[in-house]
Amino acid sequence: MRKYSVKLTTPATIFDLRMQVFTHLQNLSIKFYDGNPIGRLITRVTNDVEVLNEMFSSGVVMVFSDVFTIIGILYFMFTMSWELALISLSVLPLLFYGTFLFRKKAREAYREVRLQVARINTFMQEHITGMMVDQIFNREKKSYNKFSDINATHRDTNIKSIFYYALFYPGVDLIGAIAIGLIIWYSGVGALEGSISIGTMIAFFQFNEMFWRPIRDLSEKYNIMQTAMASSERVFKLLDDQTIIQNPVIPIRLDKLQGKIEFKNVWFAYVNEEWVLKNISFIIKPGETAAFVGHTGAGKTSIINLLCRFYEYQRGEILIDGIDIRSINKEDLRRHTAIVLQDVFLFSGDIKSNISLGNDGISMDRIKAAARVVGANRFIENMPNYYDEEVKERGATLSVGQKQLISFARALAVHPRILVLDEATSSVDTETEILIQQAIKKLLQGRTSIVIAHRLSTIQRANKIIVMHKGEIREMGTHQELLALEGIYYKLYRLQYKDQEKVIVGNAGK
Repeated sequence: MRKYSVKLTTPATIFDLRMQVFTHLQNLSIKFYDGNPIGRLITRVTNDVEVLNEMFSSGVVMVFSDVFTIIGILYFMFTMSWELALISLSVLPLLFYGTFLFRKKAREAYREVRLQVARINTFMQEHITGMMVDQIFNREKKSYNKFSDINATHRDTNIKSIFYYALFYPGVDLIGAIAIGLIIWYSGVGALEGSISIGTMIAFFQFNEMFWRPIRDLSEKYNIMQTAMASSERVFKLLDDQTIIQNPVIPIRLDKLQGKIEFKNVWFAYVNEEWVLKNISFIIKPGETAAFVGHTGAGKTSIINLLCRFYEYQRGEILIDGIDIRSINKEDLRRHTAIVLQDVFLFSGDIKSNISLGNDGISMDRIKAAARVVGANRFIENMPNYYDEEVKERGATLSVGQKQLISFARALAVHPRILVLDEATSSVDTETEILIQQAIKKLLQGRTSIVIAHRLSTIQRANKIIVMHKGEIREMGTHQELLALEGIYYKLYRLQYKDQEKVIVGNAGK
């Protein structure tokens, strides 16, 4: 019954632990994921938690039974002959010293084993995701050799951990044999002198065997426990990580959002004081469209990250409708904001679930309406199962343009007050881009929108264009105003359209 109850409670405990780790991962900020490979985190949730499962299911809970057995045997040994009992226990310092050495060496070895398992998982996740690049550039052999090195390191560290156990377990048997030898020596002399009876000597042989049997069992459990301790250190270190953007204690609710966005002297750095944004200040009025342009690394995407509270800024204020975003629950803030990224991520499932993302408040009619507005309905309705068409992992069966259209419909389905487009039309063909631009004109009416674009043709009608350069705002105005300044925006515009001008001039010459 006791064994059955342990087997029953162990899966429930592991289930709760896994759910706790997963929930914690969901609460961690994006900054945490910048420095932790995905494969390493997968190892925490799968392999490391599974090792703890093995510890419980292998009967480590029965250690208490072994301990009580040892206490009972010691009681009878001291009751029968305290001299022989002390002789039997005189080898315990050797056992304690051996256990101390094993614990120290084995813990280090098992930590290294768990680290190498994480390296294998990280490498596999990265290279399976990037398999196309490996094959295009004929890197299979190099990847194979690199994986071989990682795998060999894991093998060697595993052998090292087994080696320590291979010394420890026979060492326990050797110490037990030394105890028997001491009993034979002392009781034999005592039997010849008549101070110890033959029956007492034989009884102590049996007691000694009974005493070392649970010790051997404990040594085996101890090995499992050392493995589990190495894994538990990693799991609980993850749970103790507090790279979390905290919600305010008394949040201000955003029931009706107008959509005014204001940055006041905002400074932000991903690392220490290596400033990515420097003294950023601007206002986007409700219903306005603001476009951010600039070279790669100018800080455009960082502004979006701060607005959605994916990261915390170090100085200044960011206000929504005059309310500091740090006074608003993250979930409440993001409920009113939708983002269409250049790098689209789709979940395995079907098309409709990738548009609604499991939001029960989004009806099928809203899903179809959103798809129709962005033109996604054209390819969806040509599929055999329409909106129930299966979507493979990462949307592998869809084109880049189709995935982007689904992402756009996903953003529109939630009826956001703030809409962010981060190079949202960069991967669609010209015809699809025209359809999206026509849809955007309708959708941006009454919504505050932020557009990050490299193609300047997509932002010429924006109410405000903000030019970023090395983390600072250098220019701000409409398309015509910025051209008249003949500054950075003017140079970007000329650089982007000079090839087209050459084509026009060449055709005119013919």
